[in-house]
Amino acid sequence: MKEAIQAGLHSLEDESTIQEWKSIGGGDINRSYYVRTEKNEYFVKGNQNVPSHFFKAEASGLKRIEETGTISVPHVHYFDEPENDEEAVMILDWVPTGQQDVSKQLGHQLAQMHKHTGDAYGFHVPTFVGELDQPEAESDSWLTYYRDDRLRTQIEYGKRNGLISGRRLDQLQELTAKLEQWIPDDPGASLLHGDLWGGNWMAGGDGKPYLIDPSVLYGDFAFELAFTELFGGFSRDFYKAYEEIQPLPDDYEVRKPLYQLFYLLVHLNMFGESYGPSVDRIARAYT
Repeated sequence: MKEAIQAGLHSLEDESTIQEWKSIGGGDINRSYYVRTEKNEYFVKGNQNVPSHFFKAEASGLKRIEETGTISVPHVHYFDEPENDEEAVMILDWVPTGQQDVSKQLGHQLAQMHKHTGDAYGFHVPTFVGELDQPEAESDSWLTYYRDDRLRTQIEYGKRNGLISGRRLDQLQELTAKLEQWIPDDPGASLLHGDLWGGNWMAGGDGKPYLIDPSVLYGDFAFELAFTELFGGFSRDFYKAYEEIQPLPDDYEVRKPLYQLFYLLVHLNMFGESYGPSVDRIARAYT
């Protein structure tokens, strides 16, 4: 891995001596490292046996967020597009962790990011949700995109791995068939982080909130907010600050479980049956 890191540093024209290189925790999918050279400090992700667009997808999302100028992300210096089982790395700025409460800033800045909109729903390149491939297509209908490219993609994953069948499958198919009763066709294509739980943002040492590990798409901003409520990690101050900039839709509480369903299906497919009862609870409520 050190050789792959060194090669990446050379590609971005940092050929100075590596003075410190150590493995750090915090990731379930990638190996993570702190690297300090004579020139700079870096955060490096490494992986092997991944698709060629694995790091490209994340780098594209970080760049898109960075371009809005609304909220901080680690700047991407370099990423590999590996072939076969090559070791791959992505090199980003090192962001020291801070101790300040930046919940209000996070709420305000995320809402400002959501005001940046696209011409279509989805994203122009394939991405990943966790370690699951997320085939992407752009659509002028949020309802169509969310039903077909998000929910039905996860249902198909579950059918193949034996986690979705029988009554569960019947209820999910019934729910998706009448999704138009609750999900709008054109709520506005906001730029979304796409995987925003408590572990995918951090307070920086400079007193700013940072978004990390995105799975970017354009979609209903309520989709993002619904996931923030699923596993915690966000304070009341965050939501209050967010709504000062971007009020929630009147039917948010109706949409919320249907948006959380996508992430529960992802977790069911990644981690197993412990998430099955939560999937079933939502499916029953809407069928």
